[in-house]
Parts: sequence; structure tokens; C-alpha cells
Amino acid sequence: MVNLGDSLYGPLDPAGTAQRLIDSAIPSIQGNQDRILLAPPAGAHSSATFSFVTAALTEAHREWLASQSATTVLTGEGIDDLFCCHGTPESDEIYLLERVTPEGAVVLNEPTNIAQALRGIPQRIVACGHTHLPRVVQVREGLVVVNPGSVGLPAYTDDLPVPHAIEAGSPHARYAILGFTSERLVGVEQVAVAYPWDQAATTARENGRDDWAYCLETGRTSL
Repeated sequence: MVNLGDSLYGPLDPAGTAQRLIDSAIPSIQGNQDRILLAPPAGAHSSATFSFVTAALTEAHREWLASQSATTVLTGEGIDDLFCCHGTPESDEIYLLERVTPEGAVVLNEPTNIAQALRGIPQRIVACGHTHLPRVVQVREGLVVVNPGSVGLPAYTDDLPVPHAIEAGSPHARYAILGFTSERLVGVEQVAVAYPWDQAATTARENGRDDWAYCLETGRTSL
């Protein structure tokens, strides 16, 4: 198993999530929302959600978060090497499989752009996150990129590079299973799991995030 980042930020249960990941020893990498907890950008402290998360985390949680790298390579008997990043290999804030048009539409990125972002990466299988959208994209023969989607947030809005919305379309928690035979990728199973998202939405509302609650309940944004 591997966790592709953005694990703790949000109005839900950051400490409980951190402890579960620590106890299970799941390999994890840092996402952009993890990084800002350790190195807050200007204005971060004015966010009620930022304050909620940072107040909940213990020193052990912070040490675990700080120990994570931005990328990793998973190896093992019977599997192909898997390169893991949050956004792109060089940035946790840039989408790999999607691009945002000047009008704010989110579209599938062109193969040439994806290949350029992965230049210098020798692995044939890449796992990424960041957009929370489950996808399997064959960039070229022998190079496949998988985004498993998000376990905990199926939709969100962002202002960069221009205002846009990401929407998975349903509230299910998502992950992916990669199948290998003789070190060759033979299949990707995208899994969507029902869970008590109404309870998660209630927690979000109690912590002042009605927008987050709507995303959790519907898989869509309120825009």
C-alpha cells in the first residue's frame, strides 16, 4: 500500500488519521496540504481550518509528516517498480493528468505535456494524486499513470492557475488496486467505497466548513 499525500488537512480528524497511518506503517509521501502544515505560507494562520488541524496534531504526528519525502519508488518481488508523486515529480502543486483552461475548465492533459513532466523518470508505472480524480492514462506504449482518486474529499475548488472546480461526482471514498504478473502491469481496478459520509459532513459543519460538508455529501462543489 502507498498513501499519495494530503493526508491530514481539513475539518475532520487530523490526529486520528495521522495515528492510523503511523500505526499501520503505510508508506506515505507529502502532498502540498501536508507541506503547508510544516511550512505555513503567508496568511495560513488566518485560516480557521489551518488552526484546527495544527492544534490537533502532536509532536509525534509532526515528526511523522516531516519524515516523508515528496516522491518515492515502491519495489517488490513480482511487481514493476512504481514511481509515486503527489502532483508531478517536481511540484506538489501542479496537476499531472489534468490541465485547467483559461476559462476554468478541467480537461485531460495532452500526452506530450505528461511525458514532459515525467522526463527523467525511468519507471514505467506512475501513481499520482492531487486532483482527486480517478484516472488511468496511457501516456505512450509502456508508460501508464494512475490516479486512484481521494479517500476523503471527492470535490474541491481552487483559485490557481484560475478559479476552477474538481468534482468526482459521488461521495464515495476511492482507491486503486494495481495488478502485476511477472513484473508487468496487467490491470488497474478503481474502487469506490460507500461509508458514513453524512457523519463526516456533520463533523465538517461543526468545524465551520459547510462547503467541505457539501463536497463530502455529493462529490460536487456548491459552485
